[in-house]
Amino acid sequence: MTGLGAVFRPQLAPERLRAVARVADEVGLEELWLWEDCFREGGISAAAAALAWTERVRIGVGLLPVPLRNVAVTAMEAATLHRMFPGRTVLGVGHGVQDWMGQVGARAESPLTLLREHLVALRALLGGERVTSKGRYVRLDDVALDWPPERAVEVFAGATGPRSLRLAGEAADGTVLTANTPPDGVRRARRLIDEGRAAAGRTDPHKVVVYLLAATGPGAGERLRDELVAEGVGDVPDLGVAGDAEAVADAVRRLAGAGADTVILQPTGDEPDPEGFVRFAAEQVRPLVVD
Repeated sequence: MTGLGAVFRPQLAPERLRAVARVADEVGLEELWLWEDCFREGGISAAAAALAWTERVRIGVGLLPVPLRNVAVTAMEAATLHRMFPGRTVLGVGHGVQDWMGQVGARAESPLTLLREHLVALRALLGGERVTSKGRYVRLDDVALDWPPERAVEVFAGATGPRSLRLAGEAADGTVLTANTPPDGVRRARRLIDEGRAAAGRTDPHKVVVYLLAATGPGAGERLRDELVAEGVGDVPDLGVAGDAEAVADAVRRLAGAGADTVILQPTGDEPDPEGFVRFAAEQVRPLVVD
């Protein structure tokens, strides 16, 4: 069954999260995702609050930029959330937007090497292992968590380019794809992920999460076009969807058919009714995409 969720975009003030998260919980939305975009809102702090305000909805963070984080801190925070809210936390890590990383003096010379080392160490620490690492970026000396998760947890990686997608297949448990990924891009990503999995000898499941830029209600088409143009992808076919629940559900089904396990509806940055968007996703779109 295709998973469905929505994004709380950090263009909204942090104090808006409580109302949106509670609506998501009330209407039975499966997943509510948050972003750690510089320089807006912290992913872990926002996730902890959203989890505490709700009872059922899974809270995803996509993504935590690894140049900003020592892997031991990432592991400690992730483990804490997984123990306090078992089964309800989904965390992804990624390169980070390189311009933003440069602004804070954290830009890595080799983002791919950093992400690889971070993923390997993070999964080991969350798995309860004692880790010593002498990598180019990740250096740990006999480090283990006192309170690792009580059961196996998944670590997702954000990826776009071929090398990052292969790395995600090799070293992560799932991959997060941006809303700039059309169905053909999902198929291509799946092939590259599978190449990485094969190279690493992995046969365990690998979930793919895809964001889908979606707009509904008055002015939906114009809002969608404006955002695609602003992102520089206005001429890319099959990106985003504007319209009613059937139109959005059809776009979700196309992504699922291309290999997405979960589709997260991403409202436009100027969405006028975030709570209404969450209700729309859960109450109108979800029944149309149940397999």
